[in-house]
Amino acid sequence: MKMRMNNIFVPTLRSTPGEAEIASHKLLLRAGFIRRSSAGVYTYLPLAYRVLEKIKNIVRDEMNKAGGQEVMLPIIQPAELWMETGRWHVYGDEMFRLKDRHGRDFCLGPTHEEIITDLVRGEVNSYRQLPILLYQIQNKYRDERRPRFGLMRGREFIMKDLYSFDVNEEALDVSYQKMYQAYTNIFTRCGLNFRPVEADSGAIGGNVTHEFMVLAESGEATIVYCDECNYAANVEIAPCKPSIKAEIKEDLREKVKVHTPDVKTINEVAEFLEVKPEKCIKTLFYKADEELIVVLIRGDRTINEIKVQKVHPCYNLELASEEEIKNITGALPGSVGPIGLKNIKIYADLEIEHIINGVCGANEDDYHYINVNATDYQVEGYYDLRLIEMDDKCPKCNGQLQSARGIEVGQVFKLGTKYSESLKAKFLDVNGKEKPIHMGCYGIGVSRTLAAAVEQHNDENGIIWPKAIAPYLVTVIPVNNKDSQQMEYAEKIYTELQAKGIEVILDDRNERAGVKFKDADLIGFPIRITVGKKAIEEGIVEYKLRKESTVEEISMAEAIKKVVEFSQS
Repeated sequence: MKMRMNNIFVPTLRSTPGEAEIASHKLLLRAGFIRRSSAGVYTYLPLAYRVLEKIKNIVRDEMNKAGGQEVMLPIIQPAELWMETGRWHVYGDEMFRLKDRHGRDFCLGPTHEEIITDLVRGEVNSYRQLPILLYQIQNKYRDERRPRFGLMRGREFIMKDLYSFDVNEEALDVSYQKMYQAYTNIFTRCGLNFRPVEADSGAIGGNVTHEFMVLAESGEATIVYCDECNYAANVEIAPCKPSIKAEIKEDLREKVKVHTPDVKTINEVAEFLEVKPEKCIKTLFYKADEELIVVLIRGDRTINEIKVQKVHPCYNLELASEEEIKNITGALPGSVGPIGLKNIKIYADLEIEHIINGVCGANEDDYHYINVNATDYQVEGYYDLRLIEMDDKCPKCNGQLQSARGIEVGQVFKLGTKYSESLKAKFLDVNGKEKPIHMGCYGIGVSRTLAAAVEQHNDENGIIWPKAIAPYLVTVIPVNNKDSQQMEYAEKIYTELQAKGIEVILDDRNERAGVKFKDADLIGFPIRITVGKKAIEEGIVEYKLRKESTVEEISMAEAIKKVVEFSQS
């Protein structure tokens, strides 16, 4: 089939739509890859579909090599399965819920742990049937509160999810490592600069997980990594060692209540009392599901709510209201502290134990205590509850940490028996004893990978597709469509490239050469071959790589040879 720009639906735009926020969103709209249907829902046009299919094929190839078997699970899932795991009522408002004509509850699948486990529990009953690795590539649905950034955070998106089923934890380790390596292969083949990082398991659950992060300034996540070892982690879970300064050994002093009028923030309190913020104890009240708890952290630190939820397990964690705080302490935020609090759990960060003669609120408006020490209040315990900072040392080798922004494109989880226990997915071992199946789940955001590639590979002129996932590798542009010789020459190049298995498109539009060049750069074809007067007079064409600024003038034969070599490199 002749692939010509005149015949392909590529509605490019000269200006950026107002809805677009980040580079991938702007460029995919302008270059005619996607169009918005509704908030968080997009139509994929022909060029985007070609990119998606290439990503899917790479994913499918690596999944199959690792022993995965492809299935297709239903998008509409019955509520009963989610009730068995307890997630129907706790998954939250992100779940699209619906009823059929008989009033039965269903959801649009945000993930598929329940339904795949139900399938396996009905078919597997012996250790001889394990391991099994089943995967699908399918749409997922999550009712994001604030869908944004185009394909990065949508309500409908394309995902690959694989689920592993093993006899024990050691066998699960093998499956996990297979997927870890397969993911490394996938994102390498897609031409992306990425890092696997330790991460939080979130609503999926499990005790071991890694995210695969494409490095890009627009990334929503922050990662920390060490150049001296292979440590890398999402800041949400990166462990923090307490920073203890042994400058001057202080004697413990008796606490004193002092008047602190009109000071609310840690910096205001520190300035008023002429102490450093690190001497202040920040007291935060949280509503953990329906229970109120208190978290203590050093005044110059930032709380890590993910870590708080690990210490005090809950589905929803949010700051308590002023009214709730006032009811417990008698004071407003800014004047609260842990001293004298009763019938409420208090969790303290590791560094709090080492604050000598510190400062905290007195639970009375406009009053604080000075000379506060760990013996002045009761806590449940001391835990790592803070967000890691750049002056912290690597928790693995004590080296200097670096930070980067990242876009999560994949995540691998060790689920253990979380779902098999609740859904009673069991098997008989070699001794005939019934045991729960050990599970893992492994997801890749296919549509998000497309967007992440654009975030990482673009310039002021448009997209620069990595060759493995480019919609077409080459565009052939005749400068003057009305010159029959130029058109004939361009057709010849096009035909020869097609015969060699190269994905090539001929820009036969009746547009000025400048317009064609701009669209070629905007769309991001890796190679551009331009046919002008020199092609007719001297047999010379222009050969240009999208990622480079230089243009080579070479023969048609040499241009074709370079394209083939580029495609195979």
